[in-house]
Amino acid sequence: MSGETDLGRLLAGLEPRLDPVEYGFETAAEPPPVGKVFALIREEEGLTVIRPGIGWARITLGVNSSLEAVGLTARVAAALAERGIAANLVAGYHHDHLFVPWEDRQEALAVLRRLHSASRAVSPDPASSAQRRG
Repeated sequence: MSGETDLGRLLAGLEPRLDPVEYGFETAAEPPPVGKVFALIREEEGLTVIRPGIGWARITLGVNSSLEAVGLTARVAAALAERGIAANLVAGYHHDHLFVPWEDRQEALAVLRRLHSASRAVSPDPASSAQRRG
């Protein structure tokens, strides 16, 4: 499995990026043409489609996280929850994507940037750590 699993390095490499496109969640009986669809999620009740629409902002976490990483979702969700910001996470193979209410997007981005900065301040640079050990 590729990607980072160390929580300290994940948080230090967070690098959240706000997509300027507004997204919507909807249901569909059949898969729509892929076109501008960001994600399709198949559930027993039907398909959830995430694509440009109304209500949600997408923030991509720039760190290449492993699907087996432990704690990243919890730390990010807790930081946003402290500010009363709802967050829905969609994990891709390389990155995690948070969907937050459109009106909270700038505050959510600021929260994630603070989490990133705070983690960088306490996490040593992996390259310099390797040099010290070597």
